[in-house]
Amino acid sequence: MSLVIYLHPLSSYSQKAKTAFYEKDLAFEVRLLDGSEPITSEFSAKWPIKRFPILEHGGDFIFEATSIIEYIDALSPGDQPLIPKDAATAIKVRMWDRFFDNYLQYPQQRMVNAALGREVEPGDGYVRWRHALETAYGILDAHMKGRQWVVSETFSLADCSAAPALLYADWAHPIPEHFENVRAYRARLLQRPSYARALDEARPYRHLYPLGAPAGRD
Repeated sequence: MSLVIYLHPLSSYSQKAKTAFYEKDLAFEVRLLDGSEPITSEFSAKWPIKRFPILEHGGDFIFEATSIIEYIDALSPGDQPLIPKDAATAIKVRMWDRFFDNYLQYPQQRMVNAALGREVEPGDGYVRWRHALETAYGILDAHMKGRQWVVSETFSLADCSAAPALLYADWAHPIPEHFENVRAYRARLLQRPSYARALDEARPYRHLYPLGAPAGRD
């Protein structure tokens, strides 16, 4: 049975899920959510909350990118599962996955929401959310000293989460130069073939990023 995923390539959480599929070399069918019918109505009927990505596989219905990655990792763990078999390491992977979603994705998304007029932002140049991002950058910079990937020696769910989170957080509020470990980690993530593929598929849409995609770089 086909793995069918509803997504948009520019979406950070869609990129997060796609990175996991590409890591595992799993074939999947995309239902592109670009506002066209009948897919838009089909998606809304399946998931009235209207947050993507969602995954269908046979009779299974999975929402949220993290859950999708957990699902396909259980389906096809391979030699290097994205959720480590060691329970203590798996807890750390899940913990850092939440770090990227809650402390990088969230501030960046609040800035995007304000730019789209979905919420009122005080006229302070997003000071609150820039500060939140800088705090997260500092924590991550200290953690990444001497590390290649965020938890273990192998690429994991947490790194799938980190790649789009750091891409867009840096677009929203550039990572200061003194956070060298974060900047180097971001560069490694962008070069990872699985994420590079997901990012390439988003390029035709980058002009839609509400805060403005930086010219000449990712």
